[in-house]
Amino acid sequence: MNPHSEPRKPGTDNPSPASASPSSAAPTGPPEPPSPGARPGPPASADPTQAAAPTAAATPATPFIAPDPSAPSLSCNAYTPADPTPSRPSSDPADSRPRDTTAPDDPATEPPVTLRGPAELADALPYLMGFYPDDSIVMVALHGERARFGGRLRLGIPADTTQWPDVCDQLADCLITGARDRAARPVGILVFLCQEPSRGETGKDVKDRLRPLAQRLRTACGAQDVPVLEALCISNGRFWSYCCPDFRCCPAEGTPLFLPGTSVMAAAAAYAGMQVRGSLKEMEARLAPRTGPRADDQEQALDTAAATLMPRMLRPDGAPVVRRETLDLARAMIHRFRQDTPTGSNRARDACDDALITDREAADLILGLQDRGTRDRAAEWMDGPEAAPALRLWRALARRCAGGYVEHAAAPLTLAGWVCWSTADDPSARVALTRALTVDPGYIFAQMLHRALNEGLDPEPLRRCLREQRKEAESAADGPAAVPQEPHRPADRPGPPRPAAADRPRGPRGGTGPGTRTTGAAGKRRTGRDGDRSRR
Repeated sequence: MNPHSEPRKPGTDNPSPASASPSSAAPTGPPEPPSPGARPGPPASADPTQAAAPTAAATPATPFIAPDPSAPSLSCNAYTPADPTPSRPSSDPADSRPRDTTAPDDPATEPPVTLRGPAELADALPYLMGFYPDDSIVMVALHGERARFGGRLRLGIPADTTQWPDVCDQLADCLITGARDRAARPVGILVFLCQEPSRGETGKDVKDRLRPLAQRLRTACGAQDVPVLEALCISNGRFWSYCCPDFRCCPAEGTPLFLPGTSVMAAAAAYAGMQVRGSLKEMEARLAPRTGPRADDQEQALDTAAATLMPRMLRPDGAPVVRRETLDLARAMIHRFRQDTPTGSNRARDACDDALITDREAADLILGLQDRGTRDRAAEWMDGPEAAPALRLWRALARRCAGGYVEHAAAPLTLAGWVCWSTADDPSARVALTRALTVDPGYIFAQMLHRALNEGLDPEPLRRCLREQRKEAESAADGPAAVPQEPHRPADRPGPPRPAAADRPRGPRGGTGPGTRTTGAAGKRRTGRDGDRSRR
């Protein structure tokens, strides 16, 4: 592939030896977690892609690799005819390494989107990720003779430059080895370094400062015999190429990016209904905890609520009562949020949502959701008209977990990630689940959803299970009329002998003695058993 070659007509081959020559491209950089199961992409796309979070590095100095939003199914056919052999998906459900499941192209039904040159590659990055990556290393694997887009990895650029060699080696191995294990060895890799200038810097200064990182990424990929076909630095509305030495096409002052919505990629994304959700920093800011005086007020409300909650939980019937009250309050909040839908920017809408819930209500919900059973019941609000207000509520609660209660945000953050994944918003789901695992790495529910999202699983089976759970809970809440009475025993199966008159409990007519309970069939109690949903 030669991204700097002259444009050619779609469908024609490029016989130039530089089209995919390993000798013309240096090793590449760290992988970005490939996106999970690809959803239908633009009609110009024929290759579903997936991204999974890489496994943690064995080097203690290596930072945590955050998962990233899924990307649309697109292909880049700027080289030669498509590879007809689909990649083999992993059969190990525990494997979370980057993967790419590609399918053969069908030009008759889905002509590929052709990207030529670094300008179109830089413009395509937000559509590949589903957001604008800030302060990030992004790597994209290319597969087949047409260099179809495959697995993606994203990692925040480490501030400590001494970590760069270890990070580059880990990411290159993660992306390339993961693809090789699935019989889909990449033919090349694209590297993007995205970072805005700090105070007193220019975009060119950022490009020069990150040049050693780009070179180390290229070297790490070259050591795996996979060339980096292009490495771009994107900063301050411009891009620079680390691979092209020709200043006629890649000037020293950089090349301006396309105006938003004016490229071929933007047209294909708009036709397919794809959405770029702003920058990564903006998405993370919607889940960040409060600061300043408002955080102090919320933390004080949490302290008061916790002091009241603990004695109640120690009572014999305290836990079921608290669970029921928490769910009733959450249901009332969802109804309140549904009745008042704000407009404007994301910041304005979040401010309106924060005004809809008091500090005491937020404290009661945050503490109540720490109970696993309550949280699982709250996860039932994940589709239909309840999904949008529930997502707004979980985000608002995550922002209220301030001060010493930051770890309590794992529950609302995981619920927010679940609702996003359930409603096909994989990028937002990844951001929320990443945040949940950041505040509490051992939170099991977030780990399970994160793994399922990375493996490209369909959320519908879990949604169906939650719907059934909800039906059972509603039927059990209908009262004693919905509970069957003691069944009649068959005539050929005598029951246990009745106690003598002296042994029978005495009390009012029709009553029972203290401590006795109604029993079901074969000596089983209809109430009081562990896991009996009728007691919830």
